[in-house]
Amino acid sequence: MPSRIDKPVRRKAKKLRLDQTRGEKALWSVLREFRREGVHVRRQAPIGPYVADFAMLSRKLVIEVDGDLHGMPEGRAHDHKRDTWLRSQGFKVLRYSAQDVEDNLEGVALDIRRVLGLP
Repeated sequence: MPSRIDKPVRRKAKKLRLDQTRGEKALWSVLREFRREGVHVRRQAPIGPYVADFAMLSRKLVIEVDGDLHGMPEGRAHDHKRDTWLRSQGFKVLRYSAQDVEDNLEGVALDIRRVLGLP
């Protein structure tokens, strides 16, 4: 069955996987361990017209690590539009600042575990 994700979105996701930020790399090192608990996490996952930093498709959860650009008016507007679309598709969206991920990785991981209902 062919993918319903456009080729340009798939190419962008592949490029982003090769060029992750420090915060994304750090969070990925934690999230991929969730496999041991039966939670499959995808990084730089295409979802419709967007690419999520991390997605747990079976749990309908998207996790974003926001850098400085997300605080700018254009970034906030884009995030709002994107989050609105993702929610319309049934996804819950969690956002963490890159600084919070770098300074408090354990706390971010605990928050995600809490949302997923993991011990």
